[in-house]
Amino acid sequence: MNRTLTAAATALLLASLAACSNNSTSGSSGNDKPTAAPAASTSLDASTAFTQISGKVHAAKLSDVVTAANDGNHLLGRPNQYTSKVDFTDSRIKASDVQYTKKGDVDRGGSIEVFADPTDAQARAKYIQAVTKSMPALSEYDYVHGTVLVRVSHYLTPTQAGEYKAAADSLG
Repeated sequence: MNRTLTAAATALLLASLAACSNNSTSGSSGNDKPTAAPAASTSLDASTAFTQISGKVHAAKLSDVVTAANDGNHLLGRPNQYTSKVDFTDSRIKASDVQYTKKGDVDRGGSIEVFADPTDAQARAKYIQAVTKSMPALSEYDYVHGTVLVRVSHYLTPTQAGEYKAAADSLG
């Protein structure tokens, strides 16, 4: 019985890791705790949030608008999950650092996930943090502003990633 429970718990953990991103090379930094902010406008979606953020962080370039058909996480539109998502690249990340990653990986720049409720955005950020806390290779910066979760590559310096936090904090 204990072996069955252990096997089930291990399988759940592995499935959780897969759900953190489009592949297993993304995760969360234990050093960057998600921060809550007042709820963003209910009309804000991931594309609109990206437009506002990229207006302040000029190294960010849109790489993909995630749909139910191409969502590697299979979370788009599911209960308590994101209602819209985009992936982006950051030109300050060296191509050699991400040569073995695929389009849409947070390592290449990041992603923006928008939720119907700020509590769901906060829960997603906490989940990512918890799953990857002890795995530096899976780290990322996660910033929550209301219903918006901005996930940023660990290949950026803390100062560079902080630009995304400041831009997220100014979403409206």
